[in-house]
Amino acid sequence: MPISRNVNLDFFKVWSHEMAYVLGFFAADGNMMKSKRGNHYISFYSTDHHIIKDIRERLGSNHKIGVRVSANLKWRDMYNLQIGSKEMFNDLLVLGMTPNKSKTLKFPCIPELYFNDFLRGYFDGDGHVSWGIYPRKNRPTLQKALIVGFTSGSYEFLADLHIALKNKDIVNKGSLFTKKSSYSCLQFSKSDSLSIYDCLYKTPSSGLYLPRKKKVFDQFISLRV
Repeated sequence: MPISRNVNLDFFKVWSHEMAYVLGFFAADGNMMKSKRGNHYISFYSTDHHIIKDIRERLGSNHKIGVRVSANLKWRDMYNLQIGSKEMFNDLLVLGMTPNKSKTLKFPCIPELYFNDFLRGYFDGDGHVSWGIYPRKNRPTLQKALIVGFTSGSYEFLADLHIALKNKDIVNKGSLFTKKSSYSCLQFSKSDSLSIYDCLYKTPSSGLYLPRKKKVFDQFISLRV
């Protein structure tokens, strides 16, 4: 007897803090496809099992979380959650998501109240943060550097994200460039990165975030003089 699968089919119909986070994560690490038989699927991917589990819980789903074990010990295993639903598929289309969106992703219209949650979801999917301490030329003191970046196959998406961050006075600068591998990166230095930190974590209304990424910020902040 087949197992009955549950999911909240209305999840993407109404904006909420949780929906905004999950939509941001989907924009980064999600996929939607239609099979030859006309079945509609949406999928989430991550090397962090617990965030896929948390998203499944918010979706009210009991679908199985799959795992693709990496043959390379240097790479982490990949977890995925796939849900078959034409209704949710169509709701994501209305929100601006599309199949094979990596190169065509457009920045959605996000209500002001939920922007931080969307940003945190996208950051947890396709964002990165790193820091270091370096000697300063001709100076006895050390320089502490913090870098935050967002990546995407869609230059247009990152350009619109950059504009949104500036319009909301979250950042002042930032650089947007395209890598040789054809994906684009939006990157920020220390002052803007700390402002993004406040945006991401000072009001995590959805309660959803990746602790390992927040930990990098917290390590840097704890070292500041």
